[in-house]
Amino acid sequence: MSGTADIERLYPVVEEAAALLDIACPPERMRPVLTAFRDALADPVVFNAVTKGGRIADLSFDFTLPASAGDPYAIALAHGLAEETDHPIRTLFSDLRARLPVQGYGVDYGVNGGFNKTYAFFPLGDLQALAELAALPSMPPALSEHLGLFTEHGLDHKVSALAIDYARRTWNVYFNGLPAEFVRRTAVLPMLRAFGLPEPSEQLLDFIETSSALYPTFGWDSSKIERISFSTRTTNPVALPARIEPKLEKFARSAPYAYEGERVLVYAGALSPSEEYYKLATYYRMTAAAHDRVRSAN
Repeated sequence: MSGTADIERLYPVVEEAAALLDIACPPERMRPVLTAFRDALADPVVFNAVTKGGRIADLSFDFTLPASAGDPYAIALAHGLAEETDHPIRTLFSDLRARLPVQGYGVDYGVNGGFNKTYAFFPLGDLQALAELAALPSMPPALSEHLGLFTEHGLDHKVSALAIDYARRTWNVYFNGLPAEFVRRTAVLPMLRAFGLPEPSEQLLDFIETSSALYPTFGWDSSKIERISFSTRTTNPVALPARIEPKLEKFARSAPYAYEGERVLVYAGALSPSEEYYKLATYYRMTAAAHDRVRSAN
């Protein structure tokens, strides 16, 4: 997807999705990002909502870019969508590009919150080893400090992506293709204890047992895991999180999509030391590669 005509088609779709969640979608917030990335926008396009305490504060509009587009943060800077920083976080993507097989990039852009996060995706046929990532000069020390635990719990050679939230100074590492035995509670509970996280509720444990991917969130200057999320793909709008959070069910049933077959959904459950909550991603546009990347439930 590229060009002015595609921008004109896409903006009303974003507006429609936001309206389902009673979220304002002012053109002056969305058109700058669509214009900035119009020559690089690629499928898939995803809408992302997070619910805490029954409230959804914003809707994220997520999209992908080919590797040839370069660092999406640099594009955002050039168009005034983000602010430059001299923090070491700025060099991580350049290290990734120089040393690892980056297949493409992603952007998480809040309809009202603005530029949130960037992603670097690795080929699903070449999931990355933890030691390769830990060896990057700009990689925060938390990965090395958790290398033994991640490996002990079967997560080596399963890294599918890395994400950076520049404003919050946090980052995520994404582990994909988890087998069913990995997400059984008998395996998950010891792992969460080792990571210093509390025991989840029965509802979240039930959801975790359906998941096929996980991603911890770290701060830049601390080795402590701030939270961990488990996710799975489904086409069922009343999968477990939707039964807990009615607003997610409404969005799962009605979010716009532009491909044949059923609407593709990715639910996630997040656990931190102080709370647990749920997320929903709905795919507006899909590609075969994206379909493989968001694995279905076990």
